[in-house]
Amino acid sequence: MNVREFYTYLSAAREQLWNYLRALPTADLNRDLIETGDRFHNIKDLLLHTIDFEDHWVHSIARGDSVHRAGHFQHDWVKPQAEQYDLSWIIDYGREVGARTMTFLEGEPDLERSIRLVQDDPGSDVVTLDQLMWNVMTHEVRHTAQIALLVRQLGHTPPWLDYMRFARPHVIPEPVRAEDDLDVDLED
Repeated sequence: MNVREFYTYLSAAREQLWNYLRALPTADLNRDLIETGDRFHNIKDLLLHTIDFEDHWVHSIARGDSVHRAGHFQHDWVKPQAEQYDLSWIIDYGREVGARTMTFLEGEPDLERSIRLVQDDPGSDVVTLDQLMWNVMTHEVRHTAQIALLVRQLGHTPPWLDYMRFARPHVIPEPVRAEDDLDVDLED
């Protein structure tokens, strides 16, 4: 599995989740289910945070072209308080970030390129673009699982977002049996 394949899966799963969340009551999306949370309290907070995380690491750090910093989708990314935003606004932001990430990956960037984690600190840790992308993608998987748990706590059944649901099946040819391969007349 490579970064582009897994990101394609995440994009499909993300769309499925967003379509599902649109059907939930706004009050459920805004309900404070993480009362002890320092920054995140509800489904929309986690959703917005996941988008911010990708925008920050992929577009601000790796590419230098953040959607948020470009003046689009302005909000407090440290403490999102996402209940103040319509779900459609959050999804539009996510689609913009996702489209930019997909375009970036389709350009086949050098995944071994070194990325400094803190741009203005020469002593900052360095990772490869591949490592950074896997960090972003696993981060989304973790928060998507949290969102699914919150959906269940609200009494709903979340969509099935497992990788196998989105993977293309591979047809495996039937093994050749010895009796099928032999074309010998044993009575001679």
